[in-house]
Amino acid sequence: MFNLPLSRRSFLTISAMTATALALDWRQIGAYAAQMGTKSDYPAVIIGAGLGGLVCGAYLTKQGVPVTVVEQHSIPGGYATSFERAGGKFNFEVSLHGTSINDNGAERILSDIGVLDKLELAQLPEVYRLKTSNLDISVPQKDPQAYIEQLADHFPDEAAGIRGFVEEMIAIADEVDTLSRNKGRFIKLFFPFQYRKMWNVRNKTLADLIGDYIKNPQLQQALGALWGYYGLPPSKLSGFYYANATGGYLKNGSYYIKERSQDLSDALVEAIESRGGRVLFDTRVNRIKIKNGAVQGVDLDSGETLPARAVISNASALATFDQMLPADAVSADYRAQLDSYKPSISSFLVWLGVNQELKGRISAFSTHVAGGRGPEADYTACMQGDIEHAPFSVCVYDNIFDGYSSAGTSTLQLLVLSGYEPWRKFEADYQNGNKTRYNREKQRWARALIERAEREVIPGLSAMIEVEESATPLTNWRYTGNTAGAIYGFEQSMDNAFMNRLDNKTPVRGLYLASAWGNPGGGYAGVFRAGQSAFQAVMEDFAK
Repeated sequence: MFNLPLSRRSFLTISAMTATALALDWRQIGAYAAQMGTKSDYPAVIIGAGLGGLVCGAYLTKQGVPVTVVEQHSIPGGYATSFERAGGKFNFEVSLHGTSINDNGAERILSDIGVLDKLELAQLPEVYRLKTSNLDISVPQKDPQAYIEQLADHFPDEAAGIRGFVEEMIAIADEVDTLSRNKGRFIKLFFPFQYRKMWNVRNKTLADLIGDYIKNPQLQQALGALWGYYGLPPSKLSGFYYANATGGYLKNGSYYIKERSQDLSDALVEAIESRGGRVLFDTRVNRIKIKNGAVQGVDLDSGETLPARAVISNASALATFDQMLPADAVSADYRAQLDSYKPSISSFLVWLGVNQELKGRISAFSTHVAGGRGPEADYTACMQGDIEHAPFSVCVYDNIFDGYSSAGTSTLQLLVLSGYEPWRKFEADYQNGNKTRYNREKQRWARALIERAEREVIPGLSAMIEVEESATPLTNWRYTGNTAGAIYGFEQSMDNAFMNRLDNKTPVRGLYLASAWGNPGGGYAGVFRAGQSAFQAVMEDFAK
């Protein structure tokens, strides 16, 4: 039985969530643009050149809206960047492992803004490889049936449940895509019947969803193994968010952006600038100016003031409201809502340039190594900084395409999720440039992670290392400004996911969110959709 009555907010947030993946109604967008009149009267400022802000800026400039993007860093992209070491011999990817840009909302967004044909996508050799104490499997690309059969070979008594769970995830992803192609339109009374899968999963954690089909604990862990991509263990993570994204990966495949994710960020900047927009680097927004409850512009650290009818924040939502706005800009209730949400987990990364070619010698691009005590214990180990027991991943980028590294070398990334608390004790010294204790701890973590990767994935790794670089949650904070070094914005907890996810339109007139902190959340596709959603909200409001 369906509990049909829904609050207006619940249906608005369904609409907001699905609108982020819309095939936009360009006829309606054109009507909004016509109602605006002279576009120069509607300047927009975007705080931060991460993917969400850049996507929003590309959409706005396509409509002739004057846009200025203000970025604190010297390059665009946020986490979607790369960097060189050893005089350019090694070019390290900061964040991208794989993203789903194929026959889905993410592909349509990049096509809409004229960026898709500027990119070269390389299909990954597999979705991922999972290595546990009793299991070692590679999840095949765009072949859910093969994945089902592979797991059923290991767990024959659960074959029916495996099929049911995998097909459920794909069905949820298909419903989201159908609603997207329908431009987010639905009849309120019939939503639970038209989109039955989405409706039924709305209040389920990932553990609940898996438990509907699977009883074997080891199999439950295998099916939920990608929880780290979304930042919470199965008992806390939104089942909808996991199913929608993972179902999309299994059906549509996972891709890498050649040569690096920086190419995507640069292409988005080019799209903005080619249509008359500006992108200011090495520049900070100090304050968002408010008058009579509406934005008026922003003050820059250079002393310049940029007027704005819309301000779109790609920065941390917490930093936006805590540091850039007057204390009374929003109600106490809204502030309490923001304060009730937690920043997501962060990460510890080690990049290695090695003096051997590993392509073909290691069986996968991305290997996930479980901690061995189950996802709940694994999550606790990550949050507490237990580097010896936390799960980790090893990415051999040369297994994606030929020529990733220069001849005779390979490029690796080791990653372990990390809470911020293990690094908080170094925060004040780090910010004051005193990094002695911090560097000692960072080196300890790096040594431990390299040794574990050597035991589990790449024998002899230590002897191959030519270049080594590492980054902590404090590094993440330094380069992105994200509160607590968060890599997924706010957590995808049950009180802030799907129907309940924070709206990208804020209570301050003319202020919007276009980042992982808003709707629908983190990941490349997620922030593409946040940028699209913010664009649509801006155009609607400009037309009023």
